[in-house]
Amino acid sequence: MKHMQKILAVLLAVCLLAGISACGGGGEKDQLVMATNANFPPYEYHEGDDITGIDVEIAQAIADKLGVELKVEDMDFGAIIDAVASGKADMGLAGMTVRPDRLENVNFSDTYTTAEQVIIVKDGSDIAEADDLADKSVGVQENTTGDMYVSEDYPDADVQRYKNGADAVQALAQGKVDAVVIDNEPAKVFVAENEGLVILESAYAVEEYAIAIAKDNDELLEKVNKALGELKEDGSLQKIIDKYIKAD
Repeated sequence: MKHMQKILAVLLAVCLLAGISACGGGGEKDQLVMATNANFPPYEYHEGDDITGIDVEIAQAIADKLGVELKVEDMDFGAIIDAVASGKADMGLAGMTVRPDRLENVNFSDTYTTAEQVIIVKDGSDIAEADDLADKSVGVQENTTGDMYVSEDYPDADVQRYKNGADAVQALAQGKVDAVVIDNEPAKVFVAENEGLVILESAYAVEEYAIAIAKDNDELLEKVNKALGELKEDGSLQKIIDKYIKAD
């Protein structure tokens, strides 16, 4: 009997220390894991040892409303959907657009902002609009909508895929590709950092960003949408965006 009491005491101590529902039968998770690709300024990027940006601040605001700690996991963009679908991460925020192929694996929250896909070229390039990409070498970040748009719209284009947008832009600056298709806000940052590059005036596409959540996690989806609604209503969401994106 004493031996059994000791075992029960140890188990109780483990439960108290872990604070997880498997021991307590219905406890709440105290951490929200965000999967992202931190090479996409101003939405997510490294600042010293930290990862910051619009998406990170939105995720933090959601975590605050849920009363949990936010943990940010940096990974390849192409790994984010799998991480969310498998439960390795609770949600994915990475300037991610809702697309039918992605909806096969995850659900998405309500939209939290809109964005544009744009084309970056060298100053003086003969590329003046999207249709000029048809027979060109085009750099994209792999698995992004830029990758999908160019691959689908211009099957004869030589699509060069890179791990992140910065690498694609460097390839353009070095003359390895003729153009880069990427989201507008990161494009502004990359062009400012690389002399001789310009963004074409006409947008390639307009799209909406949302948060990826596992298909079997309806409870979290509902909570995230509720939090987003509150952040929109009280102006907090727009304040976060305005902090990083200044009106032209």
